[in-house]
Amino acid sequence: MPPNPKFTKTEIIDKAFQIARRQGIDKITARELGNQLGSSARPVFTVFKSMDELKEEVVTAAKALYTQYVTKGLQAKLAFQGVGLAYIAFAIEEPLLFQLLFMRAPSGAESKSNEVNVEKILPVIDENYDAILRSVQIPHGLSYQAAKRIYQHLWTYSHGIAAMCATGLCSYSIEQITERMAEVFKGLMLLEKTEDNDDKA
Repeated sequence: MPPNPKFTKTEIIDKAFQIARRQGIDKITARELGNQLGSSARPVFTVFKSMDELKEEVVTAAKALYTQYVTKGLQAKLAFQGVGLAYIAFAIEEPLLFQLLFMRAPSGAESKSNEVNVEKILPVIDENYDAILRSVQIPHGLSYQAAKRIYQHLWTYSHGIAAMCATGLCSYSIEQITERMAEVFKGLMLLEKTEDNDDKA
């Protein structure tokens, strides 16, 4: 008969999640968890089959926290701008979790030429993809394809800023970031309208 777990699944995940936030997911080991729980490494394996299984739960917890940021961003007056700023705020406030979720290519994301396809990778890495896409499309009366193009452009731009913030390379204030993102968005909207008019001419 297997021994009764000394700690619950939730307690172990929470502790592993805190290690990931402070030190990175690679620092989650059975020994470190045991130290954090004030126990040996053994209790971890009475609940989880492997460390990989536990790390998958940590990734799920990180995604849930990120979704809270996105949800708050979608409530902004300019929802799509709010999401972009929320994405960057997540990178600033949770740099190691941001790196975990958005600075590693997921399995199967690379093409045969080893180039990452943004159109394919966005729905894979961000479970909020559809909600964010609608925040571009609906308020601005865009077609699905036009909204997708703008989303991809702005994600590339905001991801660049967020990645710099997550690695300590960005010194922009939130006001400067907001201003730059607004300028890029206006430029993309103008380009989209120009191309739409050209198509109708």
